[in-house]
Amino acid sequence: MSDSAFWRFSLRFYAIPGVGPACIDLQDRCRVDVNVLLYLLFLADQGRAVSREDAARIDAGMRSWREGVVVPLRAARRSLRTPIGSFDRDAAETLRANVKRIELEAERIQQETLERMNPAPATGASTSSRAGAARTNLAAYGAHLGGLPDELLAPLLQAFDAGSAAPD
Repeated sequence: MSDSAFWRFSLRFYAIPGVGPACIDLQDRCRVDVNVLLYLLFLADQGRAVSREDAARIDAGMRSWREGVVVPLRAARRSLRTPIGSFDRDAAETLRANVKRIELEAERIQQETLERMNPAPATGASTSSRAGAARTNLAAYGAHLGGLPDELLAPLLQAFDAGSAAPD
């Protein structure tokens, strides 16, 4: 397992019931970078609130990796869900599992880069309210992206408010 505090946070938070599907909905419907979204929640967990400009800068720093590596891997993995022509189904499923493993590794690399490029103590403003920082950070990211539906953010904020992602 990575020694990244952000990676550990992400694994714990994503495992909370309802969080994964909400993240995938945001990714598919609103073009959210789930790693950026999780990083903004990680910052909130550290008591850091970001501005729209901060969210835009963080997102822009990930764009080339996301578009050049993560999105193509995701597309290949998703394409392999259904049989393709006369290709052997078992062989395709083995390939899909390998692509999924590589996609996860690409996301871990992205997360470690996010954490290194934007260290929590130096990113955003310090606040005493984790919950307030989470709302501020998601609103800032939403403003940068042109808006995010409240119904898709609600499960994330509920899980975050419950404190389930607190450090172990």
